[in-house]
Amino acid sequence: MAASAALILFSHLTVVVLLFSCCLSSGIPSKYDGFSYSGGGEGWEDVIVVDAFLDPLCPDSRDSWPPLKKVVDLYSPRLAVIVHPFPLPYHNNAFLACRALHIANKLNTSSTFPLLELFFKYQDKFSNGATKSMPRTAIIENMAELGVVAAGNSMSEFLSGFSDTTTDLAARTSFKYGCTRGVFGAPFFFVNGFLLPGGGSALDLATWKSIIDPLVEKQQVQEKELAFSFLL
Repeated sequence: MAASAALILFSHLTVVVLLFSCCLSSGIPSKYDGFSYSGGGEGWEDVIVVDAFLDPLCPDSRDSWPPLKKVVDLYSPRLAVIVHPFPLPYHNNAFLACRALHIANKLNTSSTFPLLELFFKYQDKFSNGATKSMPRTAIIENMAELGVVAAGNSMSEFLSGFSDTTTDLAARTSFKYGCTRGVFGAPFFFVNGFLLPGGGSALDLATWKSIIDPLVEKQQVQEKELAFSFLL
């Protein structure tokens, strides 16, 4: 009986694993998620990669953005920053804002971060309280107005993006990707794939420097050792 029960349990587990594998493989996007703010040069293996999970309507994400931009200015081209839109469920309009970023990126890739900064600037306009009596269509139109400013396209073009299933899927993929990385708040930061402590809080420039400076120093030592090896 024990062997029979073990066989049944094993069979059930096998089915679960196979179903999970099928779902996972069918949901893998064709390219890496996120918007590249700083490419960091040609070879990804030679740069420090920062993955930033940000909610456009989150005050802490907004506060984390200026220091992160300064980090790019300080360390580029040794540093690559990739921003992943991550809508927090308690910000009622966050998913729409993340979708708007994907629409902007599709219409004009150079407009993605200008639109992100417009969302940061006008967060209060899309807060739960400010929009509690507004219909969804009105909220979308207000977001599209910001999108037109950032992307330079017509209002009708930007609005049509909210009817495009690919932008909906892209926004969902960004959220699901964050979940696979254990992200449960914003901002969350990973450096070279490793989660930084203090998730959900903005990092100031001094904290960023304390993280990045030792990595740059290691890179410089390795570069010197490599250059010296060629002289031998």
